[in-house]
Amino acid sequence: MDIEMFRDYCLSLPHVTEKMPFTNVRDPYSRNVLCFYIGSKWFCYVNIEVFDRCCVKSTPEEAEALRVRYEGVRPAWHIDKRWWNDVYFNSDVPEKTILALVKASYHLVAASLPAKERRLLSGTDV
Repeated sequence: MDIEMFRDYCLSLPHVTEKMPFTNVRDPYSRNVLCFYIGSKWFCYVNIEVFDRCCVKSTPEEAEALRVRYEGVRPAWHIDKRWWNDVYFNSDVPEKTILALVKASYHLVAASLPAKERRLLSGTDV
């Protein structure tokens, strides 16, 4: 999988937008982070230059189970480690599983949107 395939997949989910919100920070890695949003909240991010991992949200129980099962799943860097995992590409995590985790993160974050935003998205397959 490459960045374009990954990006295309994320953008194929309903109402997804993308932003690079950290372009003014000092850390070079963070400057190149592309975040994918549903409504006002991100559900996944990836570094577009290094493309070494993506960060996705799970329930705390799922996040821990994934870390036990895969060496390529680790607690997220600079984000709530109970809910968020870094999933490494080119690791023991199959590509199909990575895409399923992205989609699960999308649905989990969509369900947590404020009621007003959820109403705006109602009638869609979120």
